[in-house]
This record gives sequence, structure tokens and C-alpha cells, in this order.
Amino acid sequence: MSAGERLGIAASRVEARTLAAFGMLGVGVTRFEACEGLSGGGVLLLLPFLVESGLMSYRNHYEGRSGYYDFDSFVILYAFLVLLRIKSMEQAKRVNPGELGKLIGYDRIPETKKLRGLIREMTDQQQCSPWGASLSEAWVREDEPELYYIDGHVQVYHGYLANLGKKHVSRQRLCLPGMMEFWVNSVSGEPFFFITASVNEKMIAMLEEKIIPALLQLHKPSEEQAAAMAENKNCPLFTLVFDREAYSPAFFKRLWDTYRIAILTYRKNVKQPWEKTAFKETSVSTAMGSSTMLLHEEQVAIAECPLREVRKLSDDGHQTSIITTNRIWDLSQIAAHMFRRWIQENFFRYMRQEYAMDKIIQYAVEEVDSAVSVVNREYHNITYAIKKEREKISRRKAKLYELEQANPLDTDAAQKEKTAYLNTQLKHREVLEQLQENVDALVEQRKKTPYKITIGQLPEDIRYNKLNQESKHLQNIIKMICFRAETAFANLLTPHFNRAEEEIRSLVKAIINQTIDLLPDYQNNKLYVTLYPLANPRSNDAIRKVIDNINQTYTLYPGTSLTLCFKIATIQSVPGQEF
Repeated sequence: MSAGERLGIAASRVEARTLAAFGMLGVGVTRFEACEGLSGGGVLLLLPFLVESGLMSYRNHYEGRSGYYDFDSFVILYAFLVLLRIKSMEQAKRVNPGELGKLIGYDRIPETKKLRGLIREMTDQQQCSPWGASLSEAWVREDEPELYYIDGHVQVYHGYLANLGKKHVSRQRLCLPGMMEFWVNSVSGEPFFFITASVNEKMIAMLEEKIIPALLQLHKPSEEQAAAMAENKNCPLFTLVFDREAYSPAFFKRLWDTYRIAILTYRKNVKQPWEKTAFKETSVSTAMGSSTMLLHEEQVAIAECPLREVRKLSDDGHQTSIITTNRIWDLSQIAAHMFRRWIQENFFRYMRQEYAMDKIIQYAVEEVDSAVSVVNREYHNITYAIKKEREKISRRKAKLYELEQANPLDTDAAQKEKTAYLNTQLKHREVLEQLQENVDALVEQRKKTPYKITIGQLPEDIRYNKLNQESKHLQNIIKMICFRAETAFANLLTPHFNRAEEEIRSLVKAIINQTIDLLPDYQNNKLYVTLYPLANPRSNDAIRKVIDNINQTYTLYPGTSLTLCFKIATIQSVPGQEF
């Protein structure tokens, strides 16, 4: 067995690895070699977009490391693994370590144990929060959004180390243990930031305590917006769009009166339908193009909060009610922004399926602040017992009603039958009295039981804790960057396809997994990347035009002086030969 084989498959830099093993190598030097037929090399085309989205800005927050692999190579590798749909560290064992290593300028990628060690070294620095905040600030400043979509996502937990509260998982229609994350996205579906709930906080609490203060820090109104707000008292600072989970007219009024923040959501408890003749056909711009909807608007006041209510009449007669405190948007804008909420649901679905959003990369548990308030489990148990006792009372009353309706006392029935009827009725009334006494006792017990208690007051065996948040936040940040980079790349391809909505994401995945040739030119500081042709001429023509735009960015491969130069290989046809 050669020295390289003892160091791992495809390990060829024996001297550098040996020096690193004895602590005699400062930082591993990224150096590319000429290679042909590197599978999955198309991921390099997204590197300029990753850099533009802020991948390498981690350097402003993390201290570097010495050793064969530096943090630059690890962060780039992790992003490449995400884009290549390698969804866990264990799956990295099944890829060719040498080919993937060549893409980051090394002989091979680290083994799984080393990858976990690099993650641990980064998370030990506890810098995810400042890094994520700086990225959010840059993204908000670049997009200048007028609205934010907010929704919760449950990271379902199936392990046994953590004792997590149960949340309702709508996609599975079950209540399961997990961690709740609240995501803030743009109108195009791209993420700005996320907030992790400690235990079981509701959306309204998270909005008031964390999300809105964060948005107020990030959303600095431009001079034009500030002037418009000063001139027009109906002009909002920005608008929040969410579902019924945060429905509270008092909360909506408080947001407008305090911050001039508008809301857009669905109305709860809609009972009175509007006259169908009031609805008018309105053209609404959607992601799929212009659409005609039957809409009508009325001014309403709910709990002293003045609102605009817009309803959409469906073909089956159903009326979907939307309410907002935004007084600037017209009818079509309100409908368009509300019905565009599906884009955030699609974001969650895409992140779960393609990027393994809920994957745990560090199996560790942290304690929750003992001062955090949670719903008292004993209070919940008593409420559940009251509910069950009242259900029994309802069933007994129904049975008693049947007995009273079938009254044999006014008929010529035998005395024996009348006596049995009276005894049966008496037993039902006795049981009803006993059940009512049980309910009264439980109600009195619940009055003496606090609805909320602190984590520290819970018994130790059922006390809540939480999963390691630093590693999950690091994973989320890199995957957010990857999603934004992939979206930016897809947007360049979109003008070249008529059915871009259905085709682009699949095409991007095909490009990422395409084979390349790699040729470094250290004399001219160039790194030439030749992409093998795609499946059809239309895709090849589109990617050729996009490559021309990418080359004009003159992106340096991080940690080197090499400028990335992309091109797509041309299939040469032989004269007189048909393919």
C-alpha cells in the first residue's frame, strides 16, 4: 500500500498532509490541477453567485484555522455539497472524493469525521448570529422590499435526546415534537432571515418580540419613502403578509399606531356572505401571468381596528376574505400579494426536498432559559379532562332525551315496563349529576392552577430543552445562500425559455451535475472551466449566453488569484457523417 492510499483514496499531496499531521503546515494551499471529465463540476458555474450572495463574508466574523483544510475550502465544499443534493455528511462517503476535491483545489475532500470536526470548530466560535445579521442587512438593502412574507416551519424531531414541545405539522396533519422556525421572505420567495423559537412561542409573540424589532433595524426607509410617509399619513413603513395564525385585530391596530406597519392576512370567522352582484371582474397579476378574478372591497371595523376587507368569489360560490391595514395598494395589488403567499410554501417544500432543510448535523442538546414561560402541562391535562367529561354529559343527555321522547307512562304499557323506564331514567340522571360534579371539581382545580409557568418550575423529567441551535443556524445560513445563488442563476436563464416556471429549476440541477474539464493557467492567473454539452441545442444556446455574462464578472476563485473563465464545449460534426 502506497503512502497516498494510507492517507485515503485519491490523496496525492503526501508531503503537505504529513506536515499538517505534525502541526507543521500553516494553512493548506488551494492549488488546481488539469483534469478532464470531472462529474458534478457544473457546480462551479454557481460559485460567482455564491460569492455575490455573501458566502465568503463569513471571514468578517470567524477566525481562520491552521491545518490542511482551511475554512475557505470547507465553506465552499459545504455549499457545493448542498447544491449537488448531497443531503448529509454520511452521503458524502458515496461520492468520488478525488473528483469533488479537485473542484475545491485539493487532492480529495475531507472524510466524514473531519467534516464534522470542521463544523464543530466553526460552531464553537458562536458567530452565526452576527454573520446572519450582516447577510440579512445586505439582502434587505439590495432588494428594498415594501412587503415581507412571514410563515412558520416545524423542524420535526424523531430522536430521544431532546424533550421538545409538540407542534402542529400541517403537511402531516399531526402534532409532533420539533423546533419552530419563523422565516421572513421576499416577494420573490428568497429568504432574508429566520428566527428560532425557544419552546412553543406563537407567531404573534415572535412578531412582537423578535421579528419586528429585527425588521426595524434592517429596514431603513429611503429618502423618497421617508418623504412620502411624512406627506401621506396612509403610507406604511412596510407590510407584513402572513396567514391566520397571527390573526388579531388588536395586534393589527397596535402595529399601525406604533410603527405604521401594515398587515395583509385572511379574515377569521367569516359568516355573512356578500351579494354576488357586488363582485366585479378585476385583472390581477400573478406569477403565472395575468388572471381575472371576481373581487369586491368594503371598509370594516373589527375590535375598533379600521380595515379594508377584500373578498374573492370563486366559481363554486365560496368567498375568500382578505383584510389589510394597507391603505395605499389598490384592489388588484391586495389580491396579488395575498394569493402569492404560496411562494413561501413552495420555498419550504423545495428546501425540504432538495436541500434537506431539517437535517440535523450535530446531535447535541442545549438547556432552555429557565425563565421562559410555557403553558402549564397540568393546566392542559385538566382542560382535556374537562373536555372529556363534558363529552360524556352530552352523550348522556342525548340518551336521556331519547328516553323522554319514548315515554311509556302515557300509554297502556305494562306496569313492569313503566317501572323499568323510570329506573333507567333515574340512573341516567344520577350519572349526569355525578359527571357534572366531576366537571365542577375540575373547573375549581383549574382555577387554582396557573395557565403558564416557567421552564424552571417544570418537573425535571419533563423539562423542555432544545437542539443545538448554532449548528442548525450555520446550516440554514449556507443553504439560504445556496438558494439565493441558484435563484439568481435561474433568473439569468429564464428569458431564454417560454415555460421557465416548469423547466428552469430542473435545468439548473442538470447544469450543476454536468461534467467539466478543468485547466488552470497560473502564468496568466486563469482557471478555465469547460462545461460538457447539455441534452439539447436550446439549453446549450441558453447556457452559452449566460456564461458570457458570468465571465464579465471576473470572479476570483476564493483564496487564489485565479479568475474563473467558463465556456461550453462545442460538438464538432464530421462532414458527411450523420449523428
